[in-house]
Amino acid sequence: MSVVADVEIPLSGGDVTEGVVRVDDTVRRPMGPHSPAVHGLLRHLESVGFDGAPRVLGVDGRGREILTWVPGEVARRPLPAYAATGKALAGVARLLRRYHDAVASYDPPPGAPWDDIAVSGLDDEPEIIGHCDVTPENVVFRAGEPVALIDFDLARPTTRLYDVVTALRHWAPIADPADRDARLYDADVGARLRLFCDAYGLDRDGRRRLLPAARLRFERSYTAMRFRAEHRGGGWARMWRAGAGPRIRRAQDWLERHWDDLEAHLA
Repeated sequence: MSVVADVEIPLSGGDVTEGVVRVDDTVRRPMGPHSPAVHGLLRHLESVGFDGAPRVLGVDGRGREILTWVPGEVARRPLPAYAATGKALAGVARLLRRYHDAVASYDPPPGAPWDDIAVSGLDDEPEIIGHCDVTPENVVFRAGEPVALIDFDLARPTTRLYDVVTALRHWAPIADPADRDARLYDADVGARLRLFCDAYGLDRDGRRRLLPAARLRFERSYTAMRFRAEHRGGGWARMWRAGAGPRIRRAQDWLERHWDDLEAHLA
């Protein structure tokens, strides 16, 4: 009698990690130097009852990490209609706040190997282990509601504000209209910033510092992206060749031109 091997279904949508597959109700992903640190983070989230992230199940015979499959759908581009709504935006903000509150009690081991090459964070003392990559492709939806974060490869020590700014870069979005998804081309970004901050519960000081933090993030993100493209190649190089650098520069220019309007909404 022959044994039927587990069927591996390739998963697409990510920009960097290759070789990710689904096997039954699990996801298998290549391990990296940062994987032990990420596994510790995910185990902490499980221990405190945070249900918005996959669970670590171990390592398979091919040396790949095994994670639980999170049912639902991710908002790949072009964005589905449900992902461009104010309801979705507020839901992402609440999910990110729940994650931050859950991870706040995590005390990672000294020397945990986070993927912090060419870090594009802020200068503040780290407060938490941030997700640092809350893009539409990394948020799982069910019935139009954001329910989970996936792909913690870029998680690292940072601040709540940095994670908020990074999410808003993609979800507000803080971007030149030419680089936005068509559904958000005419978005009232100031109003969406305010909605996100209200749903997250960002305090007055955080709102005051949000735009300067976005300005600094763009500058450092440009340097980090170029460094990763030059030294890591792969998906990073593909994104750089596809125009990631000019997109960041256009977003910077757009932010400066609309600063006063955005600030008025945040105030």
